[in-house]
Amino acid sequence: EQEAPTVTVDTDQSGIYRKLKSQPLQDLIRELATSQEGLDKTGIEDRLKQYGYNEIPEKKHRPFLKFLTYFWGPIPWMIETAAVLSAIVHHWPDFTIILVLLLANASVGFWEEYQAGNAIASLKARLALNARVRRSAEWISIPARELVPGDVIRIRLGDIVPADARIMEGGPVEVDQSALTGESLTVTCDKGDAVYSGSIIRRGVTNAVVYGTGLNTYFGERVFHLDRNFIQTLIYLKLSVAGHLTIFITRTRRPFWSIRPARILILAVLGTQMLATLLAVYGFLMPPIGWNWALAVWAYPLLWFVINDGIKLAAYRILNSNRTLFAGRHAG
Repeated sequence: EQEAPTVTVDTDQSGIYRKLKSQPLQDLIRELATSQEGLDKTGIEDRLKQYGYNEIPEKKHRPFLKFLTYFWGPIPWMIETAAVLSAIVHHWPDFTIILVLLLANASVGFWEEYQAGNAIASLKARLALNARVRRSAEWISIPARELVPGDVIRIRLGDIVPADARIMEGGPVEVDQSALTGESLTVTCDKGDAVYSGSIIRRGVTNAVVYGTGLNTYFGERVFHLDRNFIQTLIYLKLSVAGHLTIFITRTRRPFWSIRPARILILAVLGTQMLATLLAVYGFLMPPIGWNWALAVWAYPLLWFVINDGIKLAAYRILNSNRTLFAGRHAG
């Protein structure tokens, strides 16, 4: 049973990671109080407390409960109320169509999130399990999750890089980081260059100093370090757009364009949508997203608006044909 992960990002450690990533190599070594002999074993526990383990922490949710959350909120409540009212007055075709649209929207949203979770899980599966590290001038093998910034590691042909690191000596090495960056060709890295956790050494051997672990890696930055306030603005606009479009679908059994909406409804929808879009684009009381993101947000609900209207028409045809067939048999 697949479970969806959620993570908590430490923004302070994220700032330290970005600083270490951009420093000259000698300044980085000095900042991390390390050397080519590696860290002293006695100081590892303190570094683990400061930086945490070299892993992606996660909190798991049951998929079924996650699916139910798509029926909770102002827009679903409004649609569910319409379904209940249809049932009360025995308009069963309307009740059925509204229920189908609710399930379709929830299923699409859940499936997209499920697929995103699978993509992240496949990337996490590429992370190294063990690492060869130098501590107190001695090479040892340890679980990769116990690496800390300042550790000196050895990576060679076929190894998965266990943490973000900068090459100290040896090399150059050829690195396959296609799963992280999308580059189809290997990248040649030399002294001072960065190699990323999850990438694969295709040629060469080298020593490198770890500067990023866990969430504070290239992988963690790209996947988990998201601007949550920015995302909330996207969600706000998406809910505003999708909610009104759903109203236009459910107001008629025919195609949405077949019945002209009342002038007051048009004015209300245009007014609220223009206001919501301008608030999101220019960032009044929320982070701005700009016109490009706003247009992308609009495009997605519009696409599903057309698809859902087609589903509605198909469902009504099936219901009407079944009702006609049943009535004919009953009359016979």
